[in-house]
Amino acid sequence: MIDFDVIVVGGGPAGTMAAHAAASGGAKTLILEKDRDIGYPVRCGEAVSDQGLRQFVEPQPEWIAATITKIRMRSPNNTAIDFESKMAGYVLHRRIFDYALANRASQAGAEIQTRAYVDGLVIENDTVKGVKYQYMGENRTLSAKLVIAADGVESRVGRMAGLRTATKLYDMESAYQATVGNIDIDQEMIDFYIGENWAPGGYLWVFPKGNRMANIGLGVVGTKAKDYNSHDLIHNFIKTYYPKATMLTSVCGGVPVAQTLKHITANGIMLTGDAARMVNPVSGGGIISGMHAGKIAGEVSIEALKTGDYSTNGLEAYPRRWRKAGGKNHEALHRISDSIKDITDDQLNKIAAKLEKVPQKDRSLLKIFTTVATQKPKILLDVTRAFTGF
Repeated sequence: MIDFDVIVVGGGPAGTMAAHAAASGGAKTLILEKDRDIGYPVRCGEAVSDQGLRQFVEPQPEWIAATITKIRMRSPNNTAIDFESKMAGYVLHRRIFDYALANRASQAGAEIQTRAYVDGLVIENDTVKGVKYQYMGENRTLSAKLVIAADGVESRVGRMAGLRTATKLYDMESAYQATVGNIDIDQEMIDFYIGENWAPGGYLWVFPKGNRMANIGLGVVGTKAKDYNSHDLIHNFIKTYYPKATMLTSVCGGVPVAQTLKHITANGIMLTGDAARMVNPVSGGGIISGMHAGKIAGEVSIEALKTGDYSTNGLEAYPRRWRKAGGKNHEALHRISDSIKDITDDQLNKIAAKLEKVPQKDRSLLKIFTTVATQKPKILLDVTRAFTGF
């Protein structure tokens, strides 16, 4: 007897969306989450677009820490370019949001176990047949027709299955974020600082969280992380610009800004979300793309259960559907990310000076990136394709 049709490893948005889709299709589904709580710790800036979220769920007031209507971009010399956002966005309470997605999956029929640390796979005839895990000090084994690995950037499960999940340092960022209180900022504006002095090879962000709180974080490209300490950069920034801020919590981790893995399936397994490197390579945001890919993985699992074919060939609809839904855009964004990493601080300051002359009503993210493209003309087509696809 098979214990479960589908076992999902990881209780983040990608995992719970996969579990919801599988359970909704009638699959006996289990989520295994290694931490004690769904949604904790929060390793995320927590920002999403309204349009992106509404593809899957109706936003609920209790999920939302701040509603975003304005964006500010700052150059290395601190020139500020403000513009109104054409699309509303949110900074979430990720813990509450993740709870809601997990509850939604459970109401569809999925079971959930927390403190369940997957430390092995059951593999027979080169096919994943289940998982081995530790639960409350006990070693357990469960069989499954399919395993969906949504276990984050580390993706131990993917490696156990023999999939190549290694990411080049150039495509990884060392990120550190502090949630702070006692801070006076515009609670409808997200603030980005771009340049070597702020965050070498990445960017620094200030995202409002309501009630005089904010997430302040940055990502440093992996090739420069040995020379720059993300922790020190953030703490020095806060000390300089928000000296009265109080530290409420902090978190660090790696953020993949790579192309989607070449292979995201093997016999009996699919990788999704951060585990499959589906994070937006320009912004580092992975919530919406993870939800999208997780939903597809869950739907494909139902199709595979109907045919009884859990081989790579039987799962080929997953990478194909992901590429059509978001993969092509992801590839364009990766090329943009590669190009803008090489733009110097002097060039960024000149771009900011040009944008200052543009009336605020005519400013937009597309306008900013097309202006950047004057320094790197080869990315103009990718910029247009990516932003018209948003």
